[in-house]
Amino acid sequence: MIDLQIRDAEAADLEAIIRLHEEDELGGRGDAWTAENRDAYEKAFTAIDRSPDNRLFVALQDGEVVGTFQLTFIPNLTGRGALRTKVESVKVKRSKRSLGIGARMMDFAADAARARGASLLELTSQKSRKDAHRFYERIGYSSSHEGFKRKL
Repeated sequence: MIDLQIRDAEAADLEAIIRLHEEDELGGRGDAWTAENRDAYEKAFTAIDRSPDNRLFVALQDGEVVGTFQLTFIPNLTGRGALRTKVESVKVKRSKRSLGIGARMMDFAADAARARGASLLELTSQKSRKDAHRFYERIGYSSSHEGFKRKL
């Protein structure tokens, strides 16, 4: 088993986190660590860091950031007031995929959600991410909803 540490992200991890998003060909939203974008990323990191309902994590192997994900805790009236946890922006460094890092991160996410009292862990994944869908199904997730988005 690979030696992996998962911890809350720190401001010093921000460039490495964005570099993981830069590798994303399928979901690319134009993310790039540039002088023009840095301020926007720093503001977003600060907002996430200050929010009691959001946590951003990094996975480290030998001190290198090799993965990241964000958890958002959502109070809900349905399910008798159940707390849901949404997993967002799951990324594993391209050269480190298929080593079990993603599964370890998702196990960690489930443990963190349970510790907060959540009864459900949910995520969305673009339809084109067939490999990701197989991964999520292999680790116990089921495709249960059709998602919709609207740009504002």
